[in-house]
Amino acid sequence: MKTRPDLSALIKSYDVRGIVGETLTPEVARAIGAAFADAVVLPDGETEVVIGRDMRDSGPALVTAVGDGLRDRGVDVIDIGMCSTDGLYHASGALERPGVMVTASHNPAEYNGMKMCRRLARAVGENSGLADVRETAADYLADGIPVADARGGLTERDMLAEYGAFLRSLVDLSRIRPLKVVVDAANAMSGYTVPAVLGTEAGLPELPLEIVPLYFELDGSFPNHEANPLDTANLVDLQAAVREHGADIGLAFDGDADRCFAVDERGEVVPASAITALVGLRETARELAEGNEPTVIHNLISSRAVPEQLSAAGATPVRSRVGHSYIKAEMARLNAVFGGEHSAHFYFRDFFFADSGMLAAMHVLAALGTQDGTLSELLASHTPYAASGEINSTVADVPAALERVRATFGAEDVLVDDFDGLTFDHWGAEPRWWFNVRPSNTEPLLRLNVEAASGAELERVRDAVLAVIREG
Repeated sequence: MKTRPDLSALIKSYDVRGIVGETLTPEVARAIGAAFADAVVLPDGETEVVIGRDMRDSGPALVTAVGDGLRDRGVDVIDIGMCSTDGLYHASGALERPGVMVTASHNPAEYNGMKMCRRLARAVGENSGLADVRETAADYLADGIPVADARGGLTERDMLAEYGAFLRSLVDLSRIRPLKVVVDAANAMSGYTVPAVLGTEAGLPELPLEIVPLYFELDGSFPNHEANPLDTANLVDLQAAVREHGADIGLAFDGDADRCFAVDERGEVVPASAITALVGLRETARELAEGNEPTVIHNLISSRAVPEQLSAAGATPVRSRVGHSYIKAEMARLNAVFGGEHSAHFYFRDFFFADSGMLAAMHVLAALGTQDGTLSELLASHTPYAASGEINSTVADVPAALERVRATFGAEDVLVDDFDGLTFDHWGAEPRWWFNVRPSNTEPLLRLNVEAASGAELERVRDAVLAVIREG
């Protein structure tokens, strides 16, 4: 018997993420596949799982290992090959099968991992099966994987064209005005999916889009820059290209293309909250036109403009904790038409309540292309307040730092809640501001987000909170 490993640093709250050859090996991947079968797939009464991967060099071997673990437990495997994470979600929904996506998303080249879902792309997170996967995988690494009497089979299926056609059916781009669009794929999966969805490579009709490609060559070593648009250093090339080409919009996707970021015609970065408001209002109008009462989910770090504008338009905005497993659960529970996060994950009821960077991009293109103004003009009303973005601080004692913040800012005219970290709300009185401080799940970090009605007030609150956080 081997020593039972601790997999808590590998199998986290939302997914699996580790360094290939160190924390994530084929042996570990095979145990995770078998554990997914026994902790989630078989208890759900499923017999078949769909698997996809991104462009990382380690992907094929890990797909084989995960598939072998599933097949060891008698589960059949459908391998759809390379795809974006939302491509895997589409396969899970279209085929009505649970799924495993082998990806490390935006992480550097030495990483890989997995995102798991139940049939119809329902999330598997810490409280919905992933903790059981972690414990079962550790058992199998110590004691060995029990092999079922009848080993599962393996089939291959290419679903790229079906994925593209499905997205095209959700957003009509055929009648928009001609747009010039720069897309930075960062040598990652959108270099594979954009030509198939927005172009004609998968046999779809041509759209009035001129795509200017940046780094579409698939290369998991990321030779140009990391596939992490949340770091604005990775948007510099896109911003320059938009200005150079006189483009209407620039789009950037992360490594597995489930997140979408935009820059406007000036090369200015568009806040994710502005996209949440824009798309949320589009989906709200569609729901109302169909005689439905729209619900839209936003996480608690989204701009206050999001719930204000949605409420004014006739939607019911609902606040969620940060994290895809939470927001997906709320989407399904409330039958919400749309959901958005500050991290540029955008969720759609019509896409199995799952997130799709490509579908969000298509909504933005549709909104831009059905009016005559620029993107900055279109979004101006959705960015009325000043926001800090997420600021991370390393602290020696996270609970002590949180208590310092509570003691300093918990005044009578400030509403304080602990729904997800600590939120301090002074929005109901002048000067208007709010901020949230959340601890990281995996590191000794506090994450601060501040919003205020003016830039000067934002700077004052931000600096005051950071001083308290870092004084220890």
